[in-house]
Amino acid sequence: MPKYELYCPKCTSEHSIWASMKEKSEKKIPCPECGSFELETVYKAAPAYVKGQAACPNRVGCGHSCPHAG
Repeated sequence: MPKYELYCPKCTSEHSIWASMKEKSEKKIPCPECGSFELETVYKAAPAYVKGQAACPNRVGCGHSCPHAG
């Protein structure tokens, strides 16, 4: 069973919810806050990796002084 990042436009809350693909496709997942079934998928970018380490999310402005610059 996959875990989904879902946003509720009715109460503007965001939740991580374990649910089946069928439940998600048929909109049978209720919002834990308000009970609405109109949840939307939240898409997030995957982290970038450089030489086996996570790249600095602000590599242009950090000047390589952040903990990501190893």
